[in-house]
Amino acid sequence: MDVNSLIPALEAVLFASGEPVPSARLSLVFGVPEEDIIDMAETLAREYEEQRRGVRLLRLGKSLQLCSAPEYAKLISKVIEHRAAPKLSPSALEALAIIAYFQPVTRAYVEQVRGVDSSYTVSSLAEKGLIEPAGKLEAPGRPTLYRTTEAFLRVMGVSSLDELPALPDMNETDGLEKLQDAVEKLKSRGEQLEIAMDGDKTE
Repeated sequence: MDVNSLIPALEAVLFASGEPVPSARLSLVFGVPEEDIIDMAETLAREYEEQRRGVRLLRLGKSLQLCSAPEYAKLISKVIEHRAAPKLSPSALEALAIIAYFQPVTRAYVEQVRGVDSSYTVSSLAEKGLIEPAGKLEAPGRPTLYRTTEAFLRVMGVSSLDELPALPDMNETDGLEKLQDAVEKLKSRGEQLEIAMDGDKTE
């Protein structure tokens, strides 16, 4: 079967799923190489963009997902009950940036860079689905390692971690501030990530 003839089927599957679908699973079900699945997705994504359709196709790491076009977000929120975007305090955004750039890392590493206790912050990011456990560090106590999730990619509006801005020089006095600014700029490309300026709790 011609690969192009499978594009409508790919669209139907992604629409019905509503969640990210691993390209490897699509390859298995469709009976074509994973590279063909990616090519089909890119073709479909271009069609959406060129025809100014109301949906977009996101590539999140090794998964694919359909979503609404960001320019219609406000209109959509007026029509349907929309789940509130994750609210992050500046300190939580700071911790998320550290994990994103240096993953996988332990909570202790985040605390070392930030200079303050980050127990609540890390737990909050995990509850929001932006980070997840990634094994244990081979060290006394075997602390948990954390990495960012597909939800993080979706919120940031990127397909992979390679698309993150270049890592600022953390040895500079304003290194951490630049790191936070980089993620602040990146978040505007994806779903709205609200910042609770009054903070979540004592960090």
